[in-house]
Amino acid sequence: MKTVLVAAVALVDPDGRILLAQRPEGKSMAGLWEFPGGKIEPGETPEHALIRELQEELGIDTWESCLSPLTFASHSYDEFHLLMPLFVCRKWEGTPQPREGQVLKWAYARDLRDYPMPPADVPLIPILRDLL
Repeated sequence: MKTVLVAAVALVDPDGRILLAQRPEGKSMAGLWEFPGGKIEPGETPEHALIRELQEELGIDTWESCLSPLTFASHSYDEFHLLMPLFVCRKWEGTPQPREGQVLKWAYARDLRDYPMPPADVPLIPILRDLL
């Protein structure tokens, strides 16, 4: 089974809310909510992948020093195994804008279970709740 490396980030605003993105129609798992991020390209670190993905997907800039590793997800889907480090980021420049057809929503950690998420993301919820 192929392993897919993806980096994700919990962007936390000054009110303690986390940014969620809803997967757009036409993508696998469309309609589910997830933490922003994306695939780690060959030769890329997870931090550089997140900096690139946040620019592409949300139009915001952050720096490696602002990405704090929190935990990771390891989940087997039918066609691949997902390995996903999750970072926390509280500092960035710009206002997140949906640039790839996704819907964005700020949510408190206590409310994350109200948003249907991919199976790999669900075990991350209690860790974020404990943090915030």
